Amino acid sequence: MNRELVIDSNRSEVNIALLEDKNLVELHNEKTNNNFVVGDVFLGKVRKIMPGLNAAFVDVGYEKDAFLHYLDLGPQIRTFNKIVKLGLQGRAHLIKPDEFKSEPDIHKTGKITQVLTSGMQILVQIAKEPISTKGPRISTEISFPGRFIVLLPFSNKISISQKIKDKEERNRLKRLILSIKPKNFGVIIRTVAENQKVAELDSDLRNLTAKWDKIMSKLPNLSAPIKVLSELDRTSALLRDVVNESFNSIHISDAVLYDEARSFIKSFAPDKQDIIKRHTSKKPIFEAFGIDKQIKSSFGKTVTIKSGVYVIIEHTEAMHVIDVNSGHRVNKDSSQEQNALATNLEAATEIARQLRLRDMGGIIVVDFVDMREAKNRRALYAKMKEDMDKDRAKHTILPPSKFGLVQITRQRVRPEMEVKVSEQCPVCLGTGKVKSALMLIDEIENNLNYLIQDQNEKNLSLNVHPFVFAYLTKGLKSVQLDWYFKYRNWISINSEKDYHLLEYHFFNNSGEEIKN
Repeated sequence: MNRELVIDSNRSEVNIALLEDKNLVELHNEKTNNNFVVGDVFLGKVRKIMPGLNAAFVDVGYEKDAFLHYLDLGPQIRTFNKIVKLGLQGRAHLIKPDEFKSEPDIHKTGKITQVLTSGMQILVQIAKEPISTKGPRISTEISFPGRFIVLLPFSNKISISQKIKDKEERNRLKRLILSIKPKNFGVIIRTVAENQKVAELDSDLRNLTAKWDKIMSKLPNLSAPIKVLSELDRTSALLRDVVNESFNSIHISDAVLYDEARSFIKSFAPDKQDIIKRHTSKKPIFEAFGIDKQIKSSFGKTVTIKSGVYVIIEHTEAMHVIDVNSGHRVNKDSSQEQNALATNLEAATEIARQLRLRDMGGIIVVDFVDMREAKNRRALYAKMKEDMDKDRAKHTILPPSKFGLVQITRQRVRPEMEVKVSEQCPVCLGTGKVKSALMLIDEIENNLNYLIQDQNEKNLSLNVHPFVFAYLTKGLKSVQLDWYFKYRNWISINSEKDYHLLEYHFFNNSGEEIKN
């Protein structure tokens, strides 16, 4: 698989696109002024204890207090609070982490009033960015993600990524980490650690323990609310998390960001820095890679797949609802059941892509085309799981219900990616909305393909606005000529000055308009 990362940077934001075989599968937007990023560590002050919710509201400097639930405290919260208190007093350096005596774990069924009090200063980490009217969600179970491992202060557990299947390799990694891990620190071994040498793991571990030491050294001079440590920006975090041997190239438009990215990659994967390339063309980078066009066609309420299948995506307060429609995709030689299966399998791939692309989270319910046979429902479930395996976000998929619904839960830590794909109508100047002009020619050709191939229409004529007429007919190798060689059918194109820019109509050889 050809995997590319395309990064477009300007003063106010950085846009990052992940392409797989030239198809856009992830789109990230990073505002340069975002001060509450997942992974940031804050010294906060407990504002209010809510015994009924078994939670607390904590002031971390955001306009709305952050939410901290009892289950997000972590079992070693008493030990954690004790070391933070010593740090605020400037005494934490007197006790080495491997000599620090841990307090007993708290009970899972305990009460937050037994652990926290109003006005208390606590160290927290952003677990979920502010979304809509809600403040950040936070946790005191702090973790530091690195290239190969994730470090967990005040935890002695060692976990290994489930994607590492080889039993011998899992045992080897566990032995290595046990030999280098400091006491009172837990470790999660990431998938990319597979087959890595101990020197690489040790270097990563040292860098992460240095972050904890940095926090402790800062505490004596701080007063809540204040940021103590920033997570990597979205660009660097994405480079750290996704760049592996499967990446072919990374294209960056900004010279400063290009230099920073090369330096960052050199720090953990020096053999990979040559895949970073600077985009120097005058053409905008997203336009050059065809990303702008894919964005316009992939967002919005209705998403059409090339074969004619389309999905409708609706957002409610409680969940996301996706409806699958076969459109004009019908194979006359197949039964209704076979057509339904083919439609659903094709839609499953697009839906998995849409979840990653829009970063949709929470509860997602998909209404596929009904299928009667159990083996077909199992095939759909297997296909959905296979396509979702590429998704780095935690997710759970349930088999199709008796009503043909597939239920998905997907982790959400940031606001959903939303791109407006409608433009002002050139006729009514804003009182109505039309599809993007970028998609007009593709839409015309999709309809043309359906009329000729599926409906067997002959001697078609197409009426369009004069500007579109010129685009389709002018030049030695015009679009009209391309259509002739493609369909072996000459399409008569007429200019209509009374049409608005995006208006078009098909007519048959009797002069009757063909309604789609």
